Amino acid sequence: MDLLHNIIYGLMFFCVFLAVLISVERFIFISNNLKRSRLVAKTIKETPNQHLNNLSNDFVSQVVKSVESLYSQATKLDVVQDRTDALYIDLRQELYKKLWMLDTIITAAPLLGLLGTIFGIVDTFLALSSSGMSDPSGVSAGIGTALYSTAFGIALALISLIVFNFLNTRNELILENIKFYLLFRSS
Repeated sequence: MDLLHNIIYGLMFFCVFLAVLISVERFIFISNNLKRSRLVAKTIKETPNQHLNNLSNDFVSQVVKSVESLYSQATKLDVVQDRTDALYIDLRQELYKKLWMLDTIITAAPLLGLLGTIFGIVDTFLALSSSGMSDPSGVSAGIGTALYSTAFGIALALISLIVFNFLNTRNELILENIKFYLLFRSS
């Protein structure tokens, strides 16, 4: 049974590592793009006729530069609209990339904790059957393993859920700023 406990805890620690890695990478990426999208929306509100060509190389800036390039080429309006829609879809995909893994961890962590709980309870019954009530340490070890597994899985899921919702909210802010820019630019 120790092997099963080690496998479950190993999977849970891998989930922690993956959640931290994804959270940090996405936080940096989304923060940079949120700043840029706010700057784009602010610039459009304050000086609507100014072209936005002097932007950095982050993803939002690349989308804005592509849109500016499309409008400066003066192609047909429906072609420009289709291309800006495609750029918006690309931006959305880039913003939500890897967040599915965090969502999976949110779902899997409590299930792994529950699995650890089941194995902990099995250990408790094995200790009871082999020694009766004379070995309370065997019983308490199994119950302790069960409780640690449950707590670890729930804690991991809760923390991941908070980060996931935070990142989703930031993504929506970026997309709203870019929608504002695209609507203003197309008028």
